[in-house]
Amino acid sequence: MNAIHELSLTALAHALQTQQLSARQVAEHFLARARQHAASQAHLASDMAPSGTADPAHPSCGAFLSMDEGYTLAQADASDQRLQTGQARPLEGVPIAHKDIFVTQHFPTTAGSKILAGYRSPFDATVVGRLNEVGMVSLGKLNCDEFAMGSANENSAFGVVHNPWDHTRIAGGSSGGSAAAVAMGLTPAATGTDTGGSIRQPAAFCGITGIKPTYGRASRYGMIAYASSLDQAGPMARSAEDCATLLSAMCGPDVERDSTSLDLPPEDYCTHLNNDIQGLRIGVPKEFFAKGLADDVRDAVQAALATLVRMGAQLVEIELPKTELSIPVYYILAPAEASSNLSRFDGVKFGYRTKDYKDLDEMYQKTRSEGFGAEVQRRIMVGAYVLSHGYYDAYYVQAQKIRRMISEDFQRAFSQCDVIAGPVAPTVAWKLGEKSSDPLSNYLADIFTLPASLAGLPGMSVPCGFGEGHMPVGLQLIGNYLKESQLLNVAHRFQGVSEWHTQRPGSPA
Repeated sequence: MNAIHELSLTALAHALQTQQLSARQVAEHFLARARQHAASQAHLASDMAPSGTADPAHPSCGAFLSMDEGYTLAQADASDQRLQTGQARPLEGVPIAHKDIFVTQHFPTTAGSKILAGYRSPFDATVVGRLNEVGMVSLGKLNCDEFAMGSANENSAFGVVHNPWDHTRIAGGSSGGSAAAVAMGLTPAATGTDTGGSIRQPAAFCGITGIKPTYGRASRYGMIAYASSLDQAGPMARSAEDCATLLSAMCGPDVERDSTSLDLPPEDYCTHLNNDIQGLRIGVPKEFFAKGLADDVRDAVQAALATLVRMGAQLVEIELPKTELSIPVYYILAPAEASSNLSRFDGVKFGYRTKDYKDLDEMYQKTRSEGFGAEVQRRIMVGAYVLSHGYYDAYYVQAQKIRRMISEDFQRAFSQCDVIAGPVAPTVAWKLGEKSSDPLSNYLADIFTLPASLAGLPGMSVPCGFGEGHMPVGLQLIGNYLKESQLLNVAHRFQGVSEWHTQRPGSPA
């Protein structure tokens, strides 16, 4: 048998069900790897992190923000008892780690922000609870951009996440901790959230698989809100098969607690993984291959499309003419919703509170100024501006109209094709600090992921090659509403004839 951390989630689940491995043995193995990674990342932080972004003595400058070995091993021991007594659940004893945007009873929840330092939730997010119910063991919480605002995982109050393929580069954001942890074999799977590409982009940059389901498929209850009409949870793992298994457990109606939850029965996304893709129409938007796409990314994506053609699919050129408008639309709508959602963090009820203040107004001002990072403050200010009297109609209402047009563009495209394919990002992962002083260049990197998010469509990233500096490239697949099974089928069949998803970065220096 391969080393435990080299097993896929599916293989690991089988080894546990057949008692070739014990849940405690598996948990101890991953906890030891996480400890080793934390020590290594402390060294990296002192050598490579941009000044002021990481504390070399704190393990949070890597993928993990918090662990509780006692709780994790207690979960594992309970799983072992069920495995031995024939009461095992589908993913009994399989470890997982959670993006620190999901609230959890047994681990702190910070959303990558100083303003939530020390916060403990009295309940688990629905997604976390559902994964617990199928027997998964929680390893801990993973780093992310503060309140999921970022494309590089450089905005966390607790330090940057380094890309495991090249420690001088970003891991992507905002689910960078999740992507890096899976890529390095610190966990077989992780949860992530995607508001404008925050599952797909870090998955592409770190060479793993990740999927954002249709908006409303996964409950948002207990997921700290950034932009409520866009935020969606999804799994990040090594393969499409692993993601299908996880997505089946994560999704389902939660209408009593989440008003945006779709009232649809759970679905087994593994059922159609091996369907033939002969005759599948793959739409290729010309806007995704225009000026600005790096040659190395273009070559890898086109090679992947050629592979799918050899498997029986056919390429159809389509148009998504509002692609360029997705950036201004997103960066009006998302900050507007954030300015409302983040108003609850004021130092009164929970989280950080400034130590020195004279009155309530000063306490609010200083708490939020000290507790929120620069990018969060920037987006709150933008959001408050576009919602203010005199600008609401000029910016927010117009952005909502264009959002509807973007959705209509997709529906016209799906009348010509079954699945849309293209790059996840215009380039491979860039160097740490390279775009920190220019927020707009960071925003532009989301151009290929934002349209599907604005339309509420499912999308995923599949490893498809390497570019400059031997950095991973991701193929983006976008489906029509509720077509997650079809996306996972295409990805699984592609991974059946390619080995990009099996490639692993070296151990941390």
